[in-house]
Parts: sequence; C-alpha cells; structure tokens
Amino acid sequence: MFDARHLRVLRAVAGTGSFSAAARELGLTQPAVSQQMKALEQAAATPLLVRAGRELRLTEAGEALVRHAGSILAGLAAAEEEVAALAGLRAGRVRLVSFPSGSSTIVPGALAAMRAAHPGTRISLVDAEPPRSVEMLREGECEIALAFHYPLPGTAGREPEEREAAGAGAAGDPVDGWDGLVLRPLLTDRLLCLVPEDHPAAGAGRVELAELAGEPVIAGCPRCRTHLVELCRRAGFAPRIDFATDDYPAVVGLVRAGLGVAVLPGLAVRAVPPRGVVTVPLLPEARREVVALTLPDLARVPAVAAMLDRLAAAARDTQAT
Repeated sequence: MFDARHLRVLRAVAGTGSFSAAARELGLTQPAVSQQMKALEQAAATPLLVRAGRELRLTEAGEALVRHAGSILAGLAAAEEEVAALAGLRAGRVRLVSFPSGSSTIVPGALAAMRAAHPGTRISLVDAEPPRSVEMLREGECEIALAFHYPLPGTAGREPEEREAAGAGAAGDPVDGWDGLVLRPLLTDRLLCLVPEDHPAAGAGRVELAELAGEPVIAGCPRCRTHLVELCRRAGFAPRIDFATDDYPAVVGLVRAGLGVAVLPGLAVRAVPPRGVVTVPLLPEARREVVALTLPDLARVPAVAAMLDRLAAAARDTQAT
C-alpha cells in the first residue's frame, strides 16, 4: 500500500517542517517532494498534512504513519542488508546430503574450499543413500543432494551434460524421482572387484564377471545390490549373495577373511583402503554416474551455486588422483 520512498519523504517533512527543507535533506527538488507526498496521501486515502500559514502540521493519520514509518524503514533496511549479505555470500546456509563414499572422498575438499572462499556461509552435512537423499531434497530438508545411478546397458560411451534432469540421469537414462531437478554431473565411478589375497584372480590384471559364478558374494547397499544382480543376470548367472552390508569396512573385512568376493564402486575403495585384499578391474566394465542434485529455484541461490561449483571441482580432483 505504501511506497518506502514516500515514507522517507514524510519523515523528512515531519522532521523539518517544510517541503523545501525536506528536499534539501533528501537531495530532491521541492516539486518532487510535493509529488511524492500527494502520492502517499492518495495511497492513504486521507490527508496526512495540513498547512497552517507557512508551517505544515501532521494530521492524526500523518502522525500515526510517521510513528510506524521508522520501524517499517528500519525493517526494510535490515532486510536489504540481509539479502545483500546472502547475495554476496557473506551469510547463508547450504545443507548437503551425500551417500557415505561421496562424503569421504568428494565432499571434504569441496567443503574446505567453500569455507575458505566464503567463511560466512554455514554448511552442514548428513549421510543418506539415494533415493532417500533425493526425497530429503524434495521435502526441503537440504539444498543439495549427492546421488548416483547406474546407466542402462549401451550408454557407456555417452558423456553427461549439465541440465535440468527432466527424468534423465547423467547419461540420459530415466531415473525415478529425478524429474524436474537440476543435475550437475560430478564423475564416473567404475566398479571394482575385491578378492582375498589368495584368490586365483588376485594375480590377474582383470576378472570377467562370469568367472565369479558360484563364488560367495558380499553385496552392498540396496541400489548397488540390485545393479549387481542385474549385471550377473546379463553375464548368465545368479549371484550367491551370502552377506549384505552398507558398511564398506565390513565388506573389506569379510573379503579379507576369505568369506567371499565383492564388487564395489571406486569411491568406496578409495574411502576404505582395502588392506589384505586385492582390487581387480572388472569386465565387462561397469560404472555408476555420481551427480549433485538441487531444485531449479535453489540453483539460483548464490551459496548453492557456489557449493555446486566446489563439488564439481573436488570431483575432478578426486578422479584425477
């Protein structure tokens, strides 16, 4: 209803007692002050000033508006400062959700870089596997979710592009729950086979997936487990899954004890150095695409955009080492 510029003029007129004095104080012309006061009275639908000789007096409505104008203008100034701080990354927050192997490899470097560049931005981290991490993003529990998906067969040579997902994963495959999200590809994570040191494949330069038929298998998270079963099916066998755990150190311990073999993403192997076991490249090559997801509106928030850039840079560093 009221324009902040008009309220400033009203306060100046009330404080100085004239249009000309208010104009000098505000750096305006007297006609401009007069026009703004007319506009304010039209918005208020009642006179705010009365002229008594050469003096101006506030009406009761004018006095009421002047009383409120101070707090209104102070609130606007505080809001402008807060928004400016957020836009300039002097303040704000980014809540990040990541799957565990991403939290221990990509995320630390990204958080350190973000804190060094923008110490006023508050950043938090919570672990969650997809699809739960994506649900948290949609439910407003975070601003960025690190997630992954396994491309469908036949997409190994396709390069990801940054775009709104619109139902597509990093390699263009449909991914349930990603429709309408902004997707930032981070890296391609190859799957590796872990075997005990005395396993026949330990000395080989690679292992064919079909060679693991009949071997006891230690499986990982539900999404990884589902993908492993599908890979084995395509290789012509059903895997014998004796153990399943989301705990990567437990997977390594079980393999080291000779209780089976495992297929893990490269980030998981990097996060938990596999002492006492041997890592062997898997054929045919299998991989997962690691991405950062956010909502379209959030992607325009400076702190979120800066965090996405730091995640992409940290992912490049991770893949290069």
